[in-house]
Amino acid sequence: MKIAVYSTKSYDRKYLELVNVKYNFDLEFFDFMLSKRTAKMAEGCQAVCIFVNDNADREVLTELAQIGVKIIALRCAGFNNVDLEAAKELGLSVVRVPAYSPEAVAEHTVGLMLTLNRRIHRAYQRAREANFSLEGLIGFNMHGRTVGVIGTGKIGLAVMRILKGFGMHILCYDPFKNPTAEELGATYVSLDELYAHSHVITLHCPATPENYHLLNAEAFKKMKDGVMIINTSRGTLIDTQAAIEALKSRKIGALGMDVYENERDLFFEDKSNEVILDDVFRRLSSCHNVLLTGHQAFLTEEALTSISDVTLSNIHALDTNQPCENLL
Repeated sequence: MKIAVYSTKSYDRKYLELVNVKYNFDLEFFDFMLSKRTAKMAEGCQAVCIFVNDNADREVLTELAQIGVKIIALRCAGFNNVDLEAAKELGLSVVRVPAYSPEAVAEHTVGLMLTLNRRIHRAYQRAREANFSLEGLIGFNMHGRTVGVIGTGKIGLAVMRILKGFGMHILCYDPFKNPTAEELGATYVSLDELYAHSHVITLHCPATPENYHLLNAEAFKKMKDGVMIINTSRGTLIDTQAAIEALKSRKIGALGMDVYENERDLFFEDKSNEVILDDVFRRLSSCHNVLLTGHQAFLTEEALTSISDVTLSNIHALDTNQPCENLL
């Protein structure tokens, strides 16, 4: 089987090729995203492998179906960029990687917390300039503080395990309660209670219509003054403009984001020699108490191996008419 792999970087190619030794697929790598304009590049391929910011809307899927593509394989957990209804109508099978390394994302989440809390990013820049003043670098003990975890799936639980080790009190919210969370000592509460009592709030939810701008102006008003917010899930969970206003009023004391609601035209590319035209992003990145990373929370050796293995395993299962538990 020939597979067109879109939006690839060197690390994608490395780990897919390593795993492909046991499948022997014909992999054709493209460094550009899937779009209406680039869909035709998959001609002759029976499967297309895409990532989180590729466009798989009805128009693109129709083009792919017309040139003989049968499988859309996501090498990520999120699938809001795929029109599943159109895929079903066109006879396209869609598979994903629901979980690859919860610990990878959880560890990055806590890394953002620690960096923001102890101002490590600011201290690093000062030390490089031989400025060893401690003014403005005061943090707080995470031990004894309250963290609110929104979303208690595998990643949320992995975050809880780490923060339990710090001695934090854990509140959590999820419409579907996970008994493991309570076994870890977490307490399920309403969103309003979580907002009111948490010193740190961390998001671990999917991007759904119900979750769009979950953290908005009204939600920020219900939070503690100076709250720290971390988002390593999906950019659309936070109303960025409202977050900027909350930063200006100091309702938000620190904001860590590995995702951004308008990241599609920014992330995964080197923009260092370009003028960033997104004014909202520019305002965010100018704040000393905002820490941005470019959707890298998943980026570990273990996660890349798992993503590649599950992705190709999904395609192999469909190609050989075997059951696939990751079929959407």
